[in-house]
Amino acid sequence: MNSVYLPALAALSGSAIGGLTSFASAWPTQHHQDRARRLLGEKARRQKLYKQFINEASELYADALVHDDAEVSALVSVHALISRMRVVSSCSVIEKGEAVAHMIIDTHFTPNKTFSDFRELMNGHAVHPLRAFSEEGRTELQALSDR
Repeated sequence: MNSVYLPALAALSGSAIGGLTSFASAWPTQHHQDRARRLLGEKARRQKLYKQFINEASELYADALVHDDAEVSALVSVHALISRMRVVSSCSVIEKGEAVAHMIIDTHFTPNKTFSDFRELMNGHAVHPLRAFSEEGRTELQALSDR
């Protein structure tokens, strides 16, 4: 082999090895960043969904406490949110959401509450109908963060 080609071949080999090394170190980093970005997006999407469910369910529950007639379209909206949760959430979150929806419907069949009745409600579980759902949602979102 001609001694003129040896330095050129060494330089070419060094460039190739350097490029492969750079690629080999950048790929896992990029993969990790993409995964972290995807998890953050998933967490934000679930937070928005849970917030919307909590807002709508709270309004429906308050309405159910003081009215006998139910707004069917609003109840359908809550069930639509639960269906959206079925796609992305754990079974335990969905169960808690369904329990809230059933409680809202059941509340419409109880006598209307007056302002003085709220004192009794404040001391019982009925004033916190979304607590179990909120806690389960928080647990699930925390589990997403821990991944």
